[in-house]
Amino acid sequence: MGNLRTGFACLFTVLAGMASTAWGTDGVYLEPTEFIGQSFDGEPGQKVLWLDREVKSQLGEILGHPYKGLRIRYWELAGRTAWILEEVGKVELITAGFVVEDDKLQRLQVLIYRETHGWEVRYPFFTNQFRGTGRRQSGGLDRQIDGISGATLSVNALVRLSEVALYLHTQSRR
Repeated sequence: MGNLRTGFACLFTVLAGMASTAWGTDGVYLEPTEFIGQSFDGEPGQKVLWLDREVKSQLGEILGHPYKGLRIRYWELAGRTAWILEEVGKVELITAGFVVEDDKLQRLQVLIYRETHGWEVRYPFFTNQFRGTGRRQSGGLDRQIDGISGATLSVNALVRLSEVALYLHTQSRR
């Protein structure tokens, strides 16, 4: 009887661990306010970019679906901008922070990851390959981003968001 009870206790522990992973809280890796604080030497100004029909159309082309917002908040200091953007990976939102300067990505960081798979996109071995990436005039990033097996949808979401951040940076200077 003791072995059976021990077996049930082990099974319960394993199932509880799996449930907390599948249904647990979001993977908050860095609070958005901390990301902004780390991204500037000084105090950036918080600004708003109002989205006209042309900008919304371009965002829809980049994302592959209509962008629903009317405005996007961003932070700016001395030509450097920071953006906190969200996009669905497979079924849940991924929140990521982007820093753009001189029309190049300086930093990409996954802030909050809500999916049950593909969380490897948060690690520097993946995000560092975006550093120095720009946007081609014809659309798309100017370099190939290596994917991660099993995280294709999350990789694609971050590639799209990177292009969005680069595009919005150019729009913020108009």
